[in-house]
Amino acid sequence: MEKEIEKTPVSQFTKEGGSEIEIAVAKEFPLTIILNEVELVTLLCTPANLDYLAVGFLFAEGLVASKDEIKKIMIDDRRGVVRVTTQEGKEFAHELLFKRLITSACGRGAAFYTAADAQQPTKVESRIKISPEEVFSLVKEFDERSEIYKATNGVHSAALCDTKNILVFSNDLGRHNAIDKVFGECILKGIPTEDRLVITSGRTPSEMVLKVAKGQIPILISVSVPTDLGMRLATDLGITIVGFVRGEKMNVYTGGWRIE
Repeated sequence: MEKEIEKTPVSQFTKEGGSEIEIAVAKEFPLTIILNEVELVTLLCTPANLDYLAVGFLFAEGLVASKDEIKKIMIDDRRGVVRVTTQEGKEFAHELLFKRLITSACGRGAAFYTAADAQQPTKVESRIKISPEEVFSLVKEFDERSEIYKATNGVHSAALCDTKNILVFSNDLGRHNAIDKVFGECILKGIPTEDRLVITSGRTPSEMVLKVAKGQIPILISVSVPTDLGMRLATDLGITIVGFVRGEKMNVYTGGWRIE
């Protein structure tokens, strides 16, 4: 956790007056991902689990499907570079490989998807179900899990779960990065994602739905809310969206048949 947090002095004011205190802030780190010697993107992220982030990003973009495709991962922490080499050194269509800057808020900068996004994932057919009580229990554990958020209030979190337990947990400045780190860890460690669910601390717009659909995730749970396009896409892809989970209250936006 130390490498993701920096202590800084600030002036704090209340109605009683001011004082000088020291607080923790999340570190911001630019990471450039290079695939087969082609520079793809620079992500602004927290400087931890950079291999998970790189692999998860490549998976979400449709550029890497499994660990078997990866020949080598080289991390240069000083320069902020991760180089990924695939087994066959395969080439990709030019439209997949334009360089982008994705901000810590995860905006893509323009209202369009990449060519990989346009290749819509297979519909999720999982018959898994979950009860409201299980959702509340998982989200409570999720909220308590992030020591970095407790220290800084400045990161997003994501988790892969079954209906009883959190299996993989990650933090990052951006909600998309946090989920990419989850999928990257799953790929590199051989952790299956089918019949599992994802919890996120961020909103669930369309690009978030596409991201989890590529992992064949049937249930997407958020403490925040979806967008209209996110809901329509989730319906098309067979994904249940549960949102605005607060205490013992939640909204089911799509795929309500999976809620017992």
